[in-house]
This record gives sequence, C-alpha cells and structure tokens, in this order.
Amino acid sequence: MSFLRYERHRDSGIDWLGEIPEHWQLYALKRLALLQSGDSITAESINETGAFPVYGGNGLRGYAATYTHNGQHVLIGRQGALCGNINYAAGKFWASEHAVVVTPLRQVELRWLGELLRAMNLNQYSVSAAQPGLSVDAVGRLGIPVPPLPEQIAIAQFLHRETAKIDALVKEQQRLIELLKEKRQAVISDAVTKGIDPNAPMKASGVDWLGEVPEHWEVTQLRHVAREGTSITYGIVQAGPDIEGGIPYIRTSDMAGDQLPCDGYLRTSPEIDAAYARSKVSTGDVVIAIRATIGKPLITPSFLDGANLTQGTAKFSPGPSVLNEFIFYFLRSSPAVGQFERLGKGATFKEITLEMLRKFQVLRPPLNEQRQIADLLASKTAQLDRLISETKRAVALLQERRAGLISAAVTGKIDVRGLVQTDSPVPDVVAA
Repeated sequence: MSFLRYERHRDSGIDWLGEIPEHWQLYALKRLALLQSGDSITAESINETGAFPVYGGNGLRGYAATYTHNGQHVLIGRQGALCGNINYAAGKFWASEHAVVVTPLRQVELRWLGELLRAMNLNQYSVSAAQPGLSVDAVGRLGIPVPPLPEQIAIAQFLHRETAKIDALVKEQQRLIELLKEKRQAVISDAVTKGIDPNAPMKASGVDWLGEVPEHWEVTQLRHVAREGTSITYGIVQAGPDIEGGIPYIRTSDMAGDQLPCDGYLRTSPEIDAAYARSKVSTGDVVIAIRATIGKPLITPSFLDGANLTQGTAKFSPGPSVLNEFIFYFLRSSPAVGQFERLGKGATFKEITLEMLRKFQVLRPPLNEQRQIADLLASKTAQLDRLISETKRAVALLQERRAGLISAAVTGKIDVRGLVQTDSPVPDVVAA
C-alpha cells in the first residue's frame, strides 16, 4: 500500500528526523510533557495478583495493594537491557523507580506521543554499559516533531488500525510456529518410544512415564549403555579466569540453541583442564545439562573435541549398543523431558544429581532400528525447522513493517489525514 506525502517540508535540523512537514512544530520533549521516575517498591510488596498493577522498566511486574498514579500515561523503561521501551498504563497503577512516567503538560493525543517515543529508539541514549539506563534529563532535552492536535489524532487512529492488522497477522504466524514446534516434538516422541513400524507388537515398559514400547526393545539405564571405561560425570568446579588460548569448557548457557555454538566459550588453563581429564569431551559425546534446562542434550561437534565441562553440564559417551543420535532424540522426547522436570530439585534453579542421570531410564532398540529412527527424525525435523525458520522470517518482516509504519507516520514522512475519520474518538490506550 502506498501513502501520500505532505506537499511542503522543511529541515528539522535533527539528524535522526530529517525533514518534517512545514507546518509542524519542533519542541524539546520536556516542553510537551513532564518526565518523572516512578517510586521504589520492594519485591515483597509485589504479588502475582492484586488490586493495582505495578510497572517496571520492562512492563508489568505484578500487582500491589496501593498505587502511585491514576489516569492514562505513557511509560518509558528507564533501566535494564530494554531501557527505552514503551508501555501504556491506564487507571490506577504503581510505577516503580525503573519506569519513567510521561505526563503531558498540554493537550496532546497520548497514543501519538507514545508511538513517537517508540519510533525514537530511546535505548540508543542509555548512559551506562554495565547496567544500561536512561537519563531523564537527557531524554527531556531531545527535540521532537509536533503536528497540530487534529493530525496527532489522525496519526493515532491510523496507527491503531494498521498496527492492529499487523499484530493479528503476527499472532497467526506465532501460533503457526507453536503448532510446528508441537508437531516436531510429537514426531520425535512417537518415533523414539513407539518405533516406526506401526504393526510392531507392543509390551508394557514397566516405566510409568514411558507406557507401552515395542516388544523387542530393551528398557535400561543410561549408565548401562555408556562406553566402557567412561563415566557419566560433570566437569570443572572452579574454572578460574578466562585464559586466552586456553581450553574451552561448555556451560549450560552455551546450550541455549539446538546445537553447540562455534564460538563464545570461556577457556580455562591447561593445568585446571588436566585436573579434570575425566570430563573432557570427544566428538560425538552427548553433553547433558544437569542444571537450569535439566536433561537438555547436545551432541559434541568435532571443533569441540578435547573441550571440558563445568559442574552444570555432564557428558555421556555412547557405547557400541547405542547411537548418539538416538540417545539425543530420546532425551529430547516429551516423556523424557517430563521425567527430568519431575526429578529436578531446587528453588532458585532446578538441578539433578549425577546419580539420577546415570540411572535415568532409556530405551534401546536394535542398532539398525536406531539408525532408521535417527535418519528419519533428522529428515523430518529438518523439514519442520525450515518451516519454522520461514515463519519466523515472516514475523520479522511484519514487525519491521510495523516499526517502519509507525516511524513514517509520526515523523511526517507520510500523510495519513485522509485515511481516517478524525471526528471519531481514538480508542483509549490499553495497559501493556
């Protein structure tokens, strides 16, 4: 869809803004609105439910028994990685010290103001690297383009309508991603617990969380299928400082993706590495998280041959009766994931003991079936992963279009006055 442009423009003198419509004004933000940090509140005062929402730097934090503000306001995140993000609050609410409450000093359309602030990418003005944060005074001095109130209303109505359309499309695509992920998980779970022969006779596994399995498959423990001479063990307890040129070690934070990354590892000294020779990994070993995302497996690639582990990760070296790919898929199946969740202990973060992992029950089909299952799953999951990636790209494009549309409207790059009915009210902001 193409949009009209304003006929006459002038230079704003602001680098990020460029030209603006000739009849628009330029003000420092502080001339248009009062910017004030919220009030501090203890974590103990914030509950999952309550009378009044509490907003922090990244949006809704919970609920409190009292409030600091009443009305419709724009909120700017003041601290944290997402400082500069924009939220709306309506009614009675508590704004914490990590949020900046924007209160107009003159009559303006609030949604127009909020979307203008969103387009300004305020995060770029954060003043601290260790803990990013915004200076309220610095933000207040920023120049902003201000159209007449009727145009503010037209812009707000236009963006409310058009972004709602885009948001609906994004929601559809995100739902599709979830369905594809569910399908992927179901394909894996079915193959590694039921096999790929629908006519195979079944038997009770004797394990509640596994149910029936093919009659000729064996139920065993992970330790019984490990390579002789190896142990299922965790790694370095005290890795010391990061050593340039040292030995890389794998942490649970390195296991966030579907594969171990090519770089980004911390490195320990050869001396500490040698003291933990038992936990050095070889190509094809299965690294398993025993803290945080407990039970998550990833296969060691060749470029990490000889790397080590931390105490949050363990290694399993497959013996001759199992394939690493089959064990990998089995540990990622829904029954296995559910069992790890039940075994996990801990309040701050979940963890399992090495003994729990060693005795974790697994299935052992004949090797030829393991190969067939692994090959089938590699093909099917690759197809589903491609669909997921394509859908994620579609979401990213929609979000880019949304941001671009907002920016174009609030900076006067497009003229939307004839695209809305300005005599109809702008819907109230929705707290978010």
